[in-house]
Amino acid sequence: MINDYLEVENAEGLPEIADTGIAMEFLISVKTGVRNTAVALTESKTPEVRNTLRHQLEEGLELHKELSQFMISKGWLHPYNVEDQFKLDLKSADAALMIGEMKNLFPPDTSRRGMLADPHE
Repeated sequence: MINDYLEVENAEGLPEIADTGIAMEFLISVKTGVRNTAVALTESKTPEVRNTLRHQLEEGLELHKELSQFMISKGWLHPYNVEDQFKLDLKSADAALMIGEMKNLFPPDTSRRGMLADPHE
């Protein structure tokens, strides 16, 4: 791997790793929203609130279905095959460790003043 991580084209495999991570984080957030909406639905009293929450719950479930299907089609999620999902999880953990071990990931001088910097400073 080339050590110039500031250039996207040199970050071998990182775009897919990033896409996978973002999709998984989104899926987890959707699941949390569905769970919280279901709890709120059980605790609501007025018909208007219950109808609104029921609609939100249905939308959340549909979003979860679409996102899960998308991730499955990309090979980023294997909900029906624990062994394959475990391999993906290990690959993600290895990638996180690799990124954590990168030396000089951030340059020592990060002052990027840009074109609008005050020339008198």
